[in-house]
Amino acid sequence: MALHPYDLYDVRSLLTEEERAVQDTVARFTNERVIPIIGDAFDQARFPKELVGEIAELGLLGSSLPEKYGCAGLNAVSYGLICQELERGDSGIRSFVSVQSSLCMYPIYAYGSEEQRMRWLPDMAAGKVIGCFGLTEPHGGSDPANMKTNAKRDGGDWVLNGSKMWITNGNVADIAIVWAQTDEGIQGFVVEKGMPGFAAQEIKHKMSLRASVTSSLFFDNVRVPDSNRLPNVKGLKGPLGCLTQARYGITWGPIGAAIACLDEVLNYTKERILFDRPVAATQSAQIKMAEMARRITLAQLLVVQLGRLKDAGAMQPAQVSLAKWNNCRMAIDIARECRDLLGGAGITTEHAAIRHALNLESVITYEGTETVHQLVIGRELTGISAF
Repeated sequence: MALHPYDLYDVRSLLTEEERAVQDTVARFTNERVIPIIGDAFDQARFPKELVGEIAELGLLGSSLPEKYGCAGLNAVSYGLICQELERGDSGIRSFVSVQSSLCMYPIYAYGSEEQRMRWLPDMAAGKVIGCFGLTEPHGGSDPANMKTNAKRDGGDWVLNGSKMWITNGNVADIAIVWAQTDEGIQGFVVEKGMPGFAAQEIKHKMSLRASVTSSLFFDNVRVPDSNRLPNVKGLKGPLGCLTQARYGITWGPIGAAIACLDEVLNYTKERILFDRPVAATQSAQIKMAEMARRITLAQLLVVQLGRLKDAGAMQPAQVSLAKWNNCRMAIDIARECRDLLGGAGITTEHAAIRHALNLESVITYEGTETVHQLVIGRELTGISAF
């Protein structure tokens, strides 16, 4: 029996029937609804907001959260497969779902009150309320402890001042989960669109994640009621816990991008005739594509084990760092190599490789740069922090 070109070790056989059904459902959505429009959306720098309702109907928003809140209650491996299949379409679509699910719905669920959960989560699961996550600041980057945004108590309210940068969904969001310094440490607040003094400004001229909305957020004496403060966490462990959740999904997503690129180049090199034979018949092309398959296979095995650890409650942040580092590097290298194999045709968005390569420049940077994750592993190995 011939091996599947994108699953040489039959990793799919390690999945449960429910996990395979989730993967198949999201794969169909990506094939039928995302791929036909995403090249044009990328060209136009347009987030295809018309897909949000369908994404919600499939149960992909907050998919790991309990059904009590209108969510699907899926396991971690299923969430990973969702991310993989969506990013096979485009990193921007996966980013939207990742931010909504892991960076906005998760902190409300994990750190919020029951009243806050019931107020926000069902509408967020239904796609009626879109969220964004405000942690990164213009001067902060990889050092979130160097936070300048602050919130000060004023009676029963908090007054919020500061700014955030590189915020996915910022200009389409109805609420923002904003982290700010207070006299009691860093705390999270649900800031609602339309609160006086709160503004979002879309970041233009991007060459990456063009089918995603990226914004700056500004807070000028924004008055936030205490009922919008997330009461069950203080300190950096709050936002860092959210990042671990989102980062987990990112370990899966780039596999989808890499598979999309390999699929495209396999078909192209079989049809492209140079020097009286298909490009796929040359040793150099076969070696390159074999290397891609090897790295995709390793990445798949890595994330399935990571997902099983997460479902068992045994996953450690350093394990997520290792997978994020490995799989983002794998995918960006494959996308660039595929672009090369496509020749001149590879520079246009009529082919997927250049779009994925450009998107992955962001994916390898956000949620911790490659260097940050290398240093996380270095600290794990030596017990010494080099940050």
